[in-house]
Amino acid sequence: MHVVRSVATRDHLEGVAYTALGTEHRLVGVSRLRGGSKKGVYRLTFDDDSTTIVYIWDDAENYWTTPQADDTDSHADPFSPASGIELFEAAHRQLDALGVRTPRIRLIDRSRCHYPADAAVVEDVPGDTLEDLLRQDPRSVETTMKRLAETLGAMHRHQGPRFGKVALIDRGRTAEGRSCEQAVLDRALDDLAEAASRDTRIKGSRDRLETAVRTLAAAVCPRSQHGLIHGELGPDHVLVDRHGQPVLIDIEGLMFFDVEWEHTFLRLRFGEHYRWLERSDLDEKRLTLYTLAMRLSLVAGPLRLLDGDFPDRVLMRGIAERSIQKALAFLSVNDH
Repeated sequence: MHVVRSVATRDHLEGVAYTALGTEHRLVGVSRLRGGSKKGVYRLTFDDDSTTIVYIWDDAENYWTTPQADDTDSHADPFSPASGIELFEAAHRQLDALGVRTPRIRLIDRSRCHYPADAAVVEDVPGDTLEDLLRQDPRSVETTMKRLAETLGAMHRHQGPRFGKVALIDRGRTAEGRSCEQAVLDRALDDLAEAASRDTRIKGSRDRLETAVRTLAAAVCPRSQHGLIHGELGPDHVLVDRHGQPVLIDIEGLMFFDVEWEHTFLRLRFGEHYRWLERSDLDEKRLTLYTLAMRLSLVAGPLRLLDGDFPDRVLMRGIAERSIQKALAFLSVNDH
C-alpha cells in the first residue's frame, strides 16, 4: 500500500496548539522529531520560547506497511502494532495511577476539527534521553538507573487479571492465546516464516529454528500471574528530567504480560547497563524462549519496515543483520 508522506506545518498544528495552551501563546515554530515509526512526534515552539510536544496518529505518519485501525478488536493480539490514541490514553491512566512519570497530557483531541487525525499535546520534558546520557557519561545517570529499576519493579509487581494490552483489559476483554508463552510461540513462528521468505540464511535453517522454538516453549511451565510491562523499553524510550527522574515515553504498548518479556528486551537494549535493572527471580526457561523469539521478531520486523520508505534504512538493516547472526548463533551453541 502506497501512503503519501506529509509533514505537519505550523499552519496545520496552530489550531491544536491554541486549543491546548490558549491564544496567549503564539506558535512560531514546528519541527518533526526523529525516531517515530508509528506516529508523528512534533515539537512546537512559542513566542515566549516555551515548547510542547504533539503526537499525531495518522496513516501518513506510520511507516509500517499495514497500519492498524484504532479499535479494540485490533488490540486482541498482544503483539499487534502498538499505535493509537486509545492505547495511549489507557497506558497513561495506568502509569499515572501507579505514580510512574510520563509526559503530562495537556490535550487529547479526537475531534479531528483542528487536525485530520487523532492528536495529543503533552509536556516537552527538558533534558536528554537516557540513551544519550549513557553514551556520554554512564556515571552521571547512576541515580537515574536506580530510579528506573524502582519504577520497573513497581510496574512488574502490579498484577493484572489477564494478559493483554491495558486498553483491552480496561474494557473487560481478553487477549488472544491461552497464555503468554503460547502467544510468544505463535508470534515467533509467524516471524520465522516471514524472515525465511526474506533472508536465505534463515530459510536454510528454518526447520531447525522452528524445532528450537517449539522445544523451548514446551519446556515452560504454566503461570497465572502477569505484571505490567512497557513492552519496548529501550534507553531511547526514557527521558531524563532536570531532577534525574526517568520519564517513560512511547507507552502505547503497555500491557500485562510475563515480566521476562520485558527483561529480555531490557537486556538486549541496555547491554552492559542492564546490570542496574536485572533481577535474580526470573524464569530462565521463559527468558531463553523469549530471547530467541525476540531475535526472530527483530529480523522480520525491520525487513518488513524496509519494504516501505522508512528513512533510517541503515539502522534497520543493521538491526536485522545482527538479529540474523544471533538467531543462527543460538543454533550453533545449542548444537553442542
